[in-house]
Amino acid sequence: MAGFSGLASKTKNLIVAGGLTGFVLGVYFYTMRAVGGTDELQVAIDKFEQMKDKTEAEKSSS
Repeated sequence: MAGFSGLASKTKNLIVAGGLTGFVLGVYFYTMRAVGGTDELQVAIDKFEQMKDKTEAEKSSS
């Protein structure tokens, strides 16, 4: 932090803003990757629709 005191205040603000922006983007992308890995709800909906279509096809053929 000793070298940090010799910088202009505008430069210090830019360094802090860059660090915060990097941190926020890192957390955002980590979260999106962790949450968006598998869409279990969409898989369940697709499975339900397939079963419903199969049942309807069996009823119409009888």
